[in-house]
Amino acid sequence: MDFECTPRMRELRDSLLAFMDEHIYPNEALWEQQVSEGERWEPPAILSELKEKARARGLWNLFLPRGYGEFSPGLSNLEYAPLAEIMGRVYWAPEVFNCNAPDTGNMEVLARYGSPAQQQRWLGPLMNGEIRSAFAMTEPELASSDATNVATSIVRDGDDYLINGRKWYISGACNNHTGVYIVMGKTDPDNSNKYLQQSMILVPAGTAGVRVVRPMQVFGYDDAPEGHAELVFDNVRVPAGNLLLGEGRGFEIAQGRLGPGRIHHCMRSIGLAQRALEQMCVRAETRVAFGQPLSKQQSVREAIALSACEVEQARLLTLKAAAKMDQGGNKAAKDLIAMIKIVAPNMACTVIDRAIQIHGAAGVSQDSFLARAYAIARAIRLADGPDQVHMMQLGRNLSRELHERAQ
Repeated sequence: MDFECTPRMRELRDSLLAFMDEHIYPNEALWEQQVSEGERWEPPAILSELKEKARARGLWNLFLPRGYGEFSPGLSNLEYAPLAEIMGRVYWAPEVFNCNAPDTGNMEVLARYGSPAQQQRWLGPLMNGEIRSAFAMTEPELASSDATNVATSIVRDGDDYLINGRKWYISGACNNHTGVYIVMGKTDPDNSNKYLQQSMILVPAGTAGVRVVRPMQVFGYDDAPEGHAELVFDNVRVPAGNLLLGEGRGFEIAQGRLGPGRIHHCMRSIGLAQRALEQMCVRAETRVAFGQPLSKQQSVREAIALSACEVEQARLLTLKAAAKMDQGGNKAAKDLIAMIKIVAPNMACTVIDRAIQIHGAAGVSQDSFLARAYAIARAIRLADGPDQVHMMQLGRNLSRELHERAQ
C-alpha cells in the first residue's frame, strides 16, 4: 500500500509545517491569555488574524474530499490525513484553517445532503469561515450512542416543523458566531423500522425557543470559546424547507456524517500523541534526577520506545482506513474506521499519560499542553460513539464475515 505524499500534498504539508512554526506555536500563550481575559464565548482576536494568514497561503478547507463540486478543494482522505495530524498538535489550530469539528462534519452534511437553498444560506458562510455551527444529537436522558434512541420530537405543523427536546454536549453551541444547528430528532416515532423514525433539520441560531441552559465542562475545562452546551428546544418553529433530505432520512445522514468525523478525530489525536512523544524525549534528555538525565533510566527508555511504536501503528492504520475510504467509500471502510476509532484515542491517552508521568507535576499544570491534551484524548473515546459500541459492532461484523468465509 502506497502512502507516499503526492506532490500537492507535500507542498501543502511543508507550507502547513512552516505556518505552525511561524504562527501557531508562538501564539499558544497569547491564545490562552486572550480567551481567559476576553468575553468567554467570543473568539480571541488572534484567531481572525491567523485565519486571514492561513487563507492567504491556501491552507483553507483542506478536509472536504473529492466529489463535492465547487465546495471541494479536491484532496483525498489519504492526502488530508497527515495534514490533519499536523493541525491536531495544537487543540485550537484546526479552526485557523477552517478544518475544525463540528464544522467539518456539518459542512460535509450540507455539501452531500443539503438542497441548493440550504447550501447557499449555510454552507457558503461556513466554507468562508463567516459562521460556526453545531450538531445537536446527544441527549442527557438516554443512551445516545444508539442514535435510534433520540427522543427529541420534530412534528409537522402546516408549512413548519415544531421541535421539542433537550440536548447536551453540543460542541460549538456556546460560541457567539454559531449560526446554525443541525438537530436530530424523530418525525415518525411509531414507525416499525426504527432506522426510519429520525430526521435532521436545520435550526438557525437565535430562533425563538432555543435556550442554552449551561456550558458543559470536560474534566473541568469549558473549552471556551467553542463550548459544549446543554440546549433546550421549546416549541421551536422552523420552515419545512429546513428539513435535510426528507423525513426518515436522519439515521442515514448520521451514518454518512460520522464516518469522516471519526477518522478526523483519529488524525488529530495522533497529532497530539506525536507532540507528547516529542516532549517526552525533550524532557528525558534535559531533566536530571538522581544524578543523571531521565533518559538513562530504563523505564523512561521503554516508555519512549513503546510510545513511538504505538503512535506509528495508529498512524499506519489511520492511513489505511483513509485509503480504503478513497477507494471504496465510507461504507466499504467501516470496519477500518471502527478499528482506528478504538485504537487511536486509547493510544493517545496512553502516550500522553506517559509524557505526563515523565514531566512530573509540570505535566498536570497549565505550563504544559499535556493536561489539556489528555482531557481531549479521553473525551474522544466517547465522541462519535464510545469504544464499547465500536468494539461491539466491529466484533459482530468480523464474526459474521469470517464465519461465512470459513464455510
